[in-house]
Amino acid sequence: MNPYILAILLFSLGLGTTITLTSSHWLFAWMGLEINTLAILPLMAQQHHPRAVEATMKYFLTQATGAATLLFASTTNAWLTGQWDILQMSHPIAITMAILALSLKIGLAPLHTWLPEVLQGLDLTTGLILSTWQKLAPFALLLQIQPTNPSILVMLGVTSTLVGGWGGLNQTQLRKILAYSSTAHLGWMILILQYSPSLALLTLITYLIMTSSTFLVFKLNKSTNINMLATSWAKAPALTTLTPLVLLSLGGLPPLTGFMPKWLILQELTKQELAPIATLTALTALLSLYFYLRLTYAMTLTMSPNNVTGTTPWRLPSLQLTLPLAILTTATISLLPLTPTISALLIP
Repeated sequence: MNPYILAILLFSLGLGTTITLTSSHWLFAWMGLEINTLAILPLMAQQHHPRAVEATMKYFLTQATGAATLLFASTTNAWLTGQWDILQMSHPIAITMAILALSLKIGLAPLHTWLPEVLQGLDLTTGLILSTWQKLAPFALLLQIQPTNPSILVMLGVTSTLVGGWGGLNQTQLRKILAYSSTAHLGWMILILQYSPSLALLTLITYLIMTSSTFLVFKLNKSTNINMLATSWAKAPALTTLTPLVLLSLGGLPPLTGFMPKWLILQELTKQELAPIATLTALTALLSLYFYLRLTYAMTLTMSPNNVTGTTPWRLPSLQLTLPLAILTTATISLLPLTPTISALLIP
């Protein structure tokens, strides 16, 4: 892609998210989401591969549906209450529609079915943008909506953690596994959103760090399915030693960074007298942990096949910057001891 066009698209991507993050009016927020969607479409379709084009089309249709529903919800709210302000949304019908529209945009279960299919058709760099940056704007709007009925967010959260864990169990494609992982993590965030927004924000930040490091590891190894992970020993032995820790951090095992948000969320849910919900979500985390362990096993304890079809790929020097990967991997593995400091800064 022409570097000037790429720069314009990335600028538009940043601009769309910034407009949504800073807006207080529903029309501005909607406009930011639309700019965001339109800016990423050429990045998704740049491979000129039928799968990439198909994924772009699916993404466009789901995002357009979500945006139209959101616009309808905000117009309905303005019609019924006379308010266009995001924080003033008060009608239960409008609130429910807006929450479902934003859930479709970020890929919460049961509105998640587009996400694995779309992510599977993209390269790892665009997949990284889709899994991290594209979640920010809709999540910021979800943070500002105060639901009149608290059970809708709890239902979405529990369903997402369940589906995210179950869906990833039978997958061999890394991008689909990461898509289900994304749904499960967003479920945890949505679950705690109405009880402690700052804790949901902390969970989002740790999710962004962990997912970015995982995508960058796979990109460095050029791995797209589980079998290709087995050749990573030969390419980057030191990184292969650290990657299991990154994956287990995504699964939420102590003493890694991923344990921190899960621990605090379970604690907060128990304080809110939602112990059964906390127990159920803790059990669904085991489902996710299984497929992270499966990736860890494939990466560290299996040898690559040496038959003709499974010959080791050329070990060409990678052009990828390793500093972001180093910083993100360190953050993914070692931030748990800072929990008291982070809690004091973020959680009132």
